[in-house]
Amino acid sequence: MPLRNSIPIYRTYFGPNLTEVNLSTVSQRIISPSILASGFLAHEEEVMLSSEVIGKVAGLMVEEGDTVKIGDLVLQVDDKNFLAGLDQSEAVVRMNTIDIERQEVRIKNLERQFERSKSLYEQSLIGEQEYESLLNQLDLAKIDFLSSKEGLVQAEAQLDQVLDNLSKTQIISPIDGVVTSLDIKVGETAIASSTNIPGSSLMTIANPASIYTEVLVDEADIANIEVGQRAEIVAIAYPDEPMQGIVRFIANTAKIAQGRTGLSFVVKIDIADRGNVTLRPGMSCRAEIFTQQERNVAAIPIEAVIFEEDRAELRSEYYMFVNDGGVARKTKIEVGLSDDEYQELISVVDDDIEIIVGPNKELRNLIDGDLLNTDRAGRDARSSRLSESDFQVPGSRVGRAFGN
Repeated sequence: MPLRNSIPIYRTYFGPNLTEVNLSTVSQRIISPSILASGFLAHEEEVMLSSEVIGKVAGLMVEEGDTVKIGDLVLQVDDKNFLAGLDQSEAVVRMNTIDIERQEVRIKNLERQFERSKSLYEQSLIGEQEYESLLNQLDLAKIDFLSSKEGLVQAEAQLDQVLDNLSKTQIISPIDGVVTSLDIKVGETAIASSTNIPGSSLMTIANPASIYTEVLVDEADIANIEVGQRAEIVAIAYPDEPMQGIVRFIANTAKIAQGRTGLSFVVKIDIADRGNVTLRPGMSCRAEIFTQQERNVAAIPIEAVIFEEDRAELRSEYYMFVNDGGVARKTKIEVGLSDDEYQELISVVDDDIEIIVGPNKELRNLIDGDLLNTDRAGRDARSSRLSESDFQVPGSRVGRAFGN
């Protein structure tokens, strides 16, 4: 596209007042569009153990940092009261069993008596009242037998409950992992959870192989995030050792995170290559999620891009300044993707064009037509021996540089 597409602005100079600038050129760069998000490291497989019964801690079988296997005993709650309750419940079961045996014997005895009475009644040797009395006793004995059986069922259920509570005095590891925190000591009382009252936290066990990164992505950027995208993760404790990751999960529902005013979405990133970083859950980190495939494009330093917005006409445009023989030329451009350092340049320009990239203070105040103090511009200025009259005579080198 032509470089001189903006209206020149003439400035009156009294001597060679040159603006010192830094120059760069258009180059082929790999642009990786990305989104930055902050979060922390967490374990996917992590359990916080608590007690289901009330009692003093009688023994701790692990220390913080120990490796445990699934099924390992890690903590013992005092079980004296539960053992006493077990003896009582077992005694009740035995008593009900004995009562049932007694009822069976009684029923058999009454059945024999009833058979004899029935024979005598049929022979009119006993009266009807005596016969019906034996029949009622037999029926009541059978009812008592059924009641005893139900009593035994109840006693066995109570025994099962006592055994279950007794088993809960032994805290077993439900996963393979490492004890990441130990929150109770021997002699302290473990409190069971109840309605609206949280119980005592005993310890936390986590699988170190399941560590991942959880970050919060602003709702304005979530549309660009997809499962499977590559990410670069930097833990705050290791700022110079980025880790590689892959987006695994994107939350369906937004939430307002603590310390933020807008809505955010939880994004989980698996760590594919941790390098030499020692990962610890809870570490703060930031993640750079690359939203598009890397492309080799023509690019310029992002410092050279100037954004101008016309709110009255509801339009915005991008510009850059180029060195046109020692003169700054403001040039409208079209831009594409960008990363932290470079901006894709869609406009077609010559490869040897010098682009003004700074200093930032000078670039902000630069006006189309300003004279530049660069290596080449400096040589042009010295060779021409500019004077005050050179800025006023049409046809001079400076006049031609401004288009006159």
